[in-house]
Amino acid sequence: MTDGKESLAVIEALSKQVAEAILKHDRVRLISHNDADGLSAAGIMCNALHRKGILFHTTIVGQFDQSTIELIEKTSGDPVILCDMGSGQVELTSKINDAIIIDHHKPTGKLEHVHFNPHLAGIDGSTELCAACGAYMVARQMGDNTDLAGLALTGAMGDKQAFLGANKFILDEALEKKVVTITKGLRMGDAPIEEIFEFNVDPFLDITGNKEKIKEFLDKLGIYGKLKNLSNEQLTKLSSGIILKLVKQGSFAAVDSLIGDIYTLDREVVSNIYDFVNILNACGKDEKPGIALTLCMRDASVIDEARTIVRENQRVLIIAIRKAQEQLKSARSFRYVLLDDSSGSGIISGTMTRYLYPDKPFLTFNEVEGKIRISGRGTRKLVNAGLDLAAAMREASASVGGMGGGHDVASGATIPIGTAMKFIDIIDSIIEKQLRSKA
Repeated sequence: MTDGKESLAVIEALSKQVAEAILKHDRVRLISHNDADGLSAAGIMCNALHRKGILFHTTIVGQFDQSTIELIEKTSGDPVILCDMGSGQVELTSKINDAIIIDHHKPTGKLEHVHFNPHLAGIDGSTELCAACGAYMVARQMGDNTDLAGLALTGAMGDKQAFLGANKFILDEALEKKVVTITKGLRMGDAPIEEIFEFNVDPFLDITGNKEKIKEFLDKLGIYGKLKNLSNEQLTKLSSGIILKLVKQGSFAAVDSLIGDIYTLDREVVSNIYDFVNILNACGKDEKPGIALTLCMRDASVIDEARTIVRENQRVLIIAIRKAQEQLKSARSFRYVLLDDSSGSGIISGTMTRYLYPDKPFLTFNEVEGKIRISGRGTRKLVNAGLDLAAAMREASASVGGMGGGHDVASGATIPIGTAMKFIDIIDSIIEKQLRSKA
C-alpha cells in the first residue's frame, strides 16, 4: 500500500492519461452501469464531454457481459468509454478494440487499454474511491469541472463508501469550491417523515412500508413534518426511537451511520444527497436512465417524474424485501433467497446484511431473461474476517459456465438456468474456507 501523497500522485497521473486519451477524439461511445455510482459517473462524463464539444452516445447497462460487447460491435467503431466496469472482466474487455476504462473494481488481469483504477495506485476501490469519483478525477483533467464534485460524492454515497483517502480529497475540494455544504443530523431524505418511513429502505425498520405502524410510531413520539424542519429536541427524540428499533433487530453497524454529516449538493437540481442516490438507483433499475442523466445534466424538468419513479420503485422493493424474509434459505456460510424476475436484487441483499442478518453474507438469485443473476453482499466486519465475494463469485460462477466479479464486500454473477444448486454448493465451500482462513 502506498502512502496518501504517493497514491494521489499516481491517481492524478492516471487521470491525466485517461483525459488525454478522451480529448483526442471528437466523438465517443459511453457505457456505464445502472446503479447510483455508475449513473453519477456517466453524468460526470456527459457533462465533461458536452463542455468540450465532444459528441457522445450514452448507454446504461445492468451488467457488463457478452451482450454489452455485442452492443458495442453494432456501433460505428467510435472509441468506447467504460465507466464502473471493465477491470474485472479482462476476457471481455480485450474484445474491444478502442476502449478507455474508468473503473474501481479490482483488476483481474493485464489490460492493454488506457485504464483508470484506484487499485493501480494502491487504493482500495471498494472503500476509498468509487467509479464516479474516478470519473471526476478524469473530468478535472479535461477542463474546469470541479463543480461536478457533488455528482462524485453522490456516487460514493450510493456505493456506501466513506469519505476517506481519495474520496476525502474530492470532498475537501467540493467544500473549497462551495459545491457542497455539510451539516449534522439524521442521514435521510427531505420528504415528510411519514413518507420516508413508508417509501425508503434506508433505514429499514419493522415499520417500513406500513402506514398504520408508522403512524403509531410517530404519534407516540409526537413528531411530524419534514426532517429539515424539526427542532434539535425533536431530532434527538426521533433518533432515539429509530436507534432503539435498530438495536432490537440487531442492526448495530447501521446505528453508527444513522447520525452524522449531512451533505447538501449546492449545484445539483436534487440537493439532498440521499434523495439523489434513491432517484438514481430507481431510474436505473426501472430502465429510465435517461431521466437520471437528465438530472445529472442539471435539467430540473424531470424531477416530478423522477420522484414518482422512486416512490413506486421503493414500494415494490419493500414488498420484495418482505417476501425475501419469508422465503429465506440458509447454506453453511451464507443466507440466500431464490427470486423470479425481481427488481433491485442488489438492494435486497444489501438491506438484508445491513439491517436484518449482518452475521453472514447474503445472496439473491434472480431468474430473469433466461439467466440467473446473483447479487451478493457482505459487511466490512465479514471482509476483515476473510470474506472476498468477488473472488468467490468469480470462481463459483466460472465452474458452472457463468461469470462474475466485483468487490470483496459486494459482488455479482450471471449463471445458466438450472445451475443454481451446484453454484450454491461450490460458493458455500469457498466462502467457508475464506472465513476459516482468518478464524
